[in-house]
Amino acid sequence: MDLTSSAVWLALGYIMFTNILLSGDNAVVIAMASRSLPKEQQRKAIFWGSAAAICLRIVLTLVAVQLLSVPYLKMIGALLLVYIGVQLMADSEDDSDMDAPPSMFIAIRTILIADLVMSLDNVVAVAAAADRAPEAMRIPLILIGLAMSIPLIIFGSTLLLKVMERFPIIITLGAALLGYLAGEMFASDPAIHETLQKSLGEPNVPFQILGIFLVVIIGLWMKKKSAKKSEA
Repeated sequence: MDLTSSAVWLALGYIMFTNILLSGDNAVVIAMASRSLPKEQQRKAIFWGSAAAICLRIVLTLVAVQLLSVPYLKMIGALLLVYIGVQLMADSEDDSDMDAPPSMFIAIRTILIADLVMSLDNVVAVAAAADRAPEAMRIPLILIGLAMSIPLIIFGSTLLLKVMERFPIIITLGAALLGYLAGEMFASDPAIHETLQKSLGEPNVPFQILGIFLVVIIGLWMKKKSAKKSEA
């Protein structure tokens, strides 16, 4: 790798900046999935969840174009994202006396699944940023750039976790964000995007609103149902 080349350093900077810019929603998921763990496990879940998610994103980046062109894949991902958002919201508790806190393994698994779904679009931008570098250096730069982003994602997740503890409404907003992303992903699936665009003009907005509505309403309903069951 020619470290004296300005193209190499520019591409590396673009990769890091793009990944950090697009990782806000991932930080929300990491914080939400870790919030119910015991204090001593939260940092471990955030670290290993972030590291595993970045490794997964590296693999996805290498096959991003092929993944995004597969019909119905985004639709499946959108439904999975709605499910994750509902579960994260339904599991949120204002009371600290939970019967059995979730395991760190479950938290990391949730982070990985959500990151897999949400990264389908994000990795295209990372791949595009790497395209500015000489062809032989693109994959090494992707590996270095994404790896260097881990500390910043961990910091963002840790900060969000503290904010959630102080302002529980952030949990609802985080779940709504997942619904928003799910609606956008569903409407942009290659199998239906053109049809929706012809009939609705700009199909993303109605589906984004629908995604928010589904996650928040179903999540609140499941949370209320769980609370009644606990009282009984």
